[in-house]
Amino acid sequence: MSNTVAHQNSPFIAYLSRLRWIKRWGLMRNAEPENVIEHSWEVAVIAHCLALIGNKQFGRQLDAQAIATAALFHDANEVLTGDLPTPVKYFHSSLTDAYRRIEHLARQELLNTLPQAMQDAYRQLFDESHWPKAHQQMIKAADTLSAYLKCLRELQAGNQEFTQASDQLLDKLGRYAMPEVDYFLETFVADCGLTLDGLLVKSEG
Repeated sequence: MSNTVAHQNSPFIAYLSRLRWIKRWGLMRNAEPENVIEHSWEVAVIAHCLALIGNKQFGRQLDAQAIATAALFHDANEVLTGDLPTPVKYFHSSLTDAYRRIEHLARQELLNTLPQAMQDAYRQLFDESHWPKAHQQMIKAADTLSAYLKCLRELQAGNQEFTQASDQLLDKLGRYAMPEVDYFLETFVADCGLTLDGLLVKSEG
Protein backbone atom coordinates (compact mmCIF):
# COMPACT_ATOMS: atom_id res chain seq x y z
CA MET A 1 0.00 0.00 0.00
CA SER A 2 1.42 3.35 -1.06
CA ASN A 3 1.95 6.14 1.49
CA THR A 4 2.25 8.78 -1.23
CA VAL A 5 0.40 12.01 -0.35
CA ALA A 6 -1.43 13.70 -3.20
CA HIS A 7 -0.02 17.15 -3.87
CA GLN A 8 0.37 19.89 -6.41
CA ASN A 9 3.60 21.63 -7.31
CA SER A 10 4.66 24.66 -5.25
CA PRO A 11 7.05 27.42 -6.41
CA PHE A 12 7.89 28.37 -2.80
CA ILE A 13 11.47 27.04 -2.73
CA ALA A 14 12.06 28.26 -6.28
CA TYR A 15 11.08 31.77 -5.16
CA LEU A 16 13.36 31.68 -2.11
CA SER A 17 16.32 30.50 -4.18
CA ARG A 18 15.95 33.67 -6.26
CA LEU A 19 16.95 35.77 -3.24
CA ARG A 20 20.50 35.24 -4.57
CA TRP A 21 19.65 37.65 -7.40
CA ILE A 22 18.40 40.45 -5.12
CA LYS A 23 21.29 42.85 -4.52
CA ARG A 24 21.62 44.86 -1.31
CA TRP A 25 23.04 48.38 -0.84
CA GLY A 26 21.62 49.42 -4.20
CA LEU A 27 22.31 53.15 -3.83
CA MET A 28 25.99 52.69 -2.99
CA ARG A 29 29.10 51.67 -4.91
CA ASN A 30 30.12 48.22 -3.71
CA ALA A 31 33.61 46.74 -3.86
CA GLU A 32 32.07 43.40 -2.85
CA PRO A 33 28.45 42.87 -3.99
CA GLU A 34 26.11 41.27 -1.45
CA ASN A 35 22.84 39.50 -2.15
CA VAL A 36 19.91 38.80 0.16
CA ILE A 37 20.52 35.05 0.43
CA GLU A 38 24.08 35.69 1.67
CA HIS A 39 22.88 38.34 4.08
CA SER A 40 20.11 36.10 5.44
CA TRP A 41 22.58 33.30 6.17
CA GLU A 42 24.94 35.68 7.97
CA VAL A 43 22.10 37.19 10.03
CA ALA A 44 20.99 33.69 11.06
CA VAL A 45 24.53 32.75 12.13
CA ILE A 46 24.97 35.98 14.11
CA ALA A 47 21.50 35.75 15.69
CA HIS A 48 22.24 32.19 16.80
CA CYS A 49 25.56 33.36 18.25
CA LEU A 50 23.91 36.26 20.10
CA ALA A 51 21.37 33.89 21.63
CA LEU A 52 24.12 31.54 22.82
CA ILE A 53 26.04 34.50 24.24
CA GLY A 54 22.91 35.51 26.11
CA ASN A 55 22.45 32.00 27.48
CA LYS A 56 26.06 31.19 28.36
CA GLN A 57 27.34 34.59 29.46
CA PHE A 58 24.29 36.43 30.79
CA GLY A 59 21.95 33.75 32.14
CA ARG A 60 19.28 34.10 29.48
CA GLN A 61 17.02 31.24 28.41
CA LEU A 62 16.72 31.87 24.69
CA ASP A 63 15.80 29.31 22.02
CA ALA A 64 18.85 29.78 19.78
CA GLN A 65 17.57 27.34 17.16
CA ALA A 66 14.20 29.11 16.82
CA ILE A 67 15.93 32.49 16.59
CA ALA A 68 18.31 31.28 13.87
CA THR A 69 15.47 29.73 11.87
CA ALA A 70 13.35 32.88 11.98
CA ALA A 71 16.39 34.96 11.02
CA LEU A 72 16.84 32.89 7.87
CA PHE A 73 13.46 34.13 6.64
CA HIS A 74 13.56 37.72 7.93
CA ASP A 75 13.96 39.18 4.42
CA ALA A 76 12.14 36.47 2.43
CA ASN A 77 9.52 38.92 1.18
CA GLU A 78 12.24 40.77 -0.74
CA VAL A 79 12.11 38.12 -3.45
CA LEU A 80 8.89 39.91 -4.50
CA THR A 81 9.59 43.48 -3.37
CA GLY A 82 13.32 43.77 -3.97
CA ASP A 83 15.59 45.42 -1.43
CA LEU A 84 14.58 49.01 -0.75
CA PRO A 85 17.60 50.93 0.59
CA THR A 86 17.20 52.05 4.21
CA PRO A 87 17.55 55.79 3.47
CA VAL A 88 14.67 55.53 1.00
CA LYS A 89 12.54 53.29 3.21
CA TYR A 90 12.70 55.75 6.13
CA PHE A 91 12.86 58.99 4.11
CA HIS A 92 9.25 59.84 5.05
CA SER A 93 6.70 58.18 7.33
CA SER A 94 4.19 57.81 4.49
CA LEU A 95 6.77 55.94 2.42
CA THR A 96 7.65 53.74 5.42
CA ASP A 97 3.99 52.88 6.02
CA ALA A 98 3.41 52.14 2.33
CA TYR A 99 6.43 49.85 2.14
CA ARG A 100 5.33 47.96 5.25
CA ARG A 101 1.98 47.30 3.59
CA ILE A 102 3.79 46.06 0.49
CA GLU A 103 5.99 43.81 2.65
CA HIS A 104 2.87 42.36 4.32
CA LEU A 105 1.26 41.65 0.95
CA ALA A 106 4.47 40.09 -0.37
CA ARG A 107 4.73 37.78 2.65
CA GLN A 108 1.13 36.71 2.19
CA GLU A 109 1.59 36.04 -1.52
CA LEU A 110 4.68 33.95 -0.79
CA LEU A 111 2.82 31.98 1.88
CA ASN A 112 -0.02 31.37 -0.57
CA THR A 113 2.37 29.44 -2.81
CA LEU A 114 2.74 26.79 -0.11
CA PRO A 115 0.50 23.75 0.42
CA GLN A 116 -2.27 24.80 2.79
CA ALA A 117 -1.11 22.46 5.55
CA MET A 118 2.31 24.17 5.67
CA GLN A 119 1.24 27.81 5.61
CA ASP A 120 0.68 28.33 9.35
CA ALA A 121 4.12 26.96 10.23
CA TYR A 122 5.86 29.31 7.80
CA ARG A 123 3.68 32.24 8.85
CA GLN A 124 5.23 31.92 12.32
CA LEU A 125 8.65 32.33 10.71
CA PHE A 126 7.83 35.09 8.22
CA ASP A 127 5.92 37.50 10.43
CA GLU A 128 7.90 39.05 13.27
CA SER A 129 4.67 39.85 15.13
CA HIS A 130 4.60 36.10 15.90
CA TRP A 131 8.11 36.15 17.37
CA PRO A 132 8.71 36.57 21.10
CA LYS A 133 10.04 40.02 21.95
CA ALA A 134 13.47 38.65 22.84
CA HIS A 135 13.68 36.91 19.45
CA GLN A 136 12.81 40.15 17.68
CA GLN A 137 15.59 41.95 19.56
CA MET A 138 18.21 39.32 18.73
CA ILE A 139 17.34 39.19 15.02
CA LYS A 140 17.20 42.98 14.71
CA ALA A 141 20.60 43.26 16.40
CA ALA A 142 22.01 40.50 14.18
CA ASP A 143 20.70 42.29 11.10
CA THR A 144 22.49 45.48 12.18
CA LEU A 145 25.69 43.60 13.01
CA SER A 146 25.66 41.97 9.57
CA ALA A 147 25.31 45.39 7.95
CA TYR A 148 28.14 46.74 10.12
CA LEU A 149 30.45 43.86 9.12
CA LYS A 150 29.60 44.59 5.48
CA CYS A 151 30.68 48.21 6.01
CA LEU A 152 33.96 47.10 7.57
CA ARG A 153 34.67 44.81 4.62
CA GLU A 154 34.04 47.67 2.20
CA LEU A 155 36.27 50.04 4.17
CA GLN A 156 39.01 47.43 4.30
CA ALA A 157 38.78 47.22 0.49
CA GLY A 158 39.40 50.97 0.37
CA ASN A 159 35.80 51.95 -0.40
CA GLN A 160 35.14 55.12 1.60
CA GLU A 161 31.54 55.13 0.39
CA PHE A 162 30.68 53.15 3.53
CA THR A 163 32.35 55.43 6.10
CA GLN A 164 29.21 57.23 7.24
CA ALA A 165 27.10 54.06 7.19
CA SER A 166 29.70 52.32 9.38
CA ASP A 167 29.62 55.13 11.95
CA GLN A 168 25.81 55.23 11.98
CA LEU A 169 25.51 51.47 12.42
CA LEU A 170 28.05 51.37 15.25
CA ASP A 171 26.11 54.12 17.00
CA LYS A 172 22.88 52.16 16.46
CA LEU A 173 24.45 49.05 17.97
CA GLY A 174 25.45 51.06 21.05
CA ARG A 175 21.91 52.36 21.46
CA TYR A 176 20.57 48.81 21.64
CA ALA A 177 22.25 48.60 25.07
CA MET A 178 22.41 44.80 24.75
CA PRO A 179 25.26 43.01 26.56
CA GLU A 180 25.15 40.29 23.92
CA VAL A 181 25.93 42.85 21.21
CA ASP A 182 28.79 44.37 23.23
CA TYR A 183 30.24 40.91 23.85
CA PHE A 184 29.98 40.06 20.13
CA LEU A 185 31.72 43.30 19.12
CA GLU A 186 34.52 42.78 21.62
CA THR A 187 35.01 39.07 20.90
CA PHE A 188 34.42 38.46 17.20
CA VAL A 189 34.61 41.61 15.10
CA ALA A 190 38.36 42.31 15.17
CA ASP A 191 39.26 38.96 13.61
CA CYS A 192 36.75 39.49 10.79
CA GLY A 193 39.29 41.86 9.28
CA LEU A 194 42.07 39.27 9.09
CA THR A 195 43.21 37.64 5.87
CA LEU A 196 43.02 33.86 5.52
CA ASP A 197 46.73 33.66 6.23
CA GLY A 198 46.25 35.85 9.29
CA LEU A 199 43.47 33.59 10.57
CA LEU A 200 45.58 30.47 10.04
CA VAL A 201 48.58 31.97 11.81
CA LYS A 202 46.40 33.03 14.73
CA SER A 203 44.83 29.56 14.93
CA GLU A 204 48.25 27.93 14.97
CA GLY A 205 49.38 30.27 17.75
